[in-house]
Amino acid sequence: MESEKDCIFCKIVAREIPSQKVYEDESVLAFKDIHPMAKVHVLIVPKRHFKNVEEIAASDSDLLAHIVEVASKIANEKYNGSYRLVFNTGLDAGQTVFHAHAHVLTGEKLAE
Repeated sequence: MESEKDCIFCKIVAREIPSQKVYEDESVLAFKDIHPMAKVHVLIVPKRHFKNVEEIAASDSDLLAHIVEVASKIANEKYNGSYRLVFNTGLDAGQTVFHAHAHVLTGEKLAE
């Protein structure tokens, strides 16, 4: 696992690596996924480094609620308010970047 100084999402938040920003406020940055799995595929990344969603839930439940609010806002702006929100936690679940992030999938009818 990468350290915070090697974390790609920390580097995106710090503007060391470019991204296609969709939304930003004081606590999160949302940007387009470079390998989209839906017509609209946005990642919501906390600006503070958390290893996974469990760490967010344990230490800042308000931030977790805010991520859900931002996901809803994006879905309302980009589609009809329908969306899928996914957090991968751990290697076996498909987490490849160990900085907590939510995948917002929308923009079309999604398969089950």
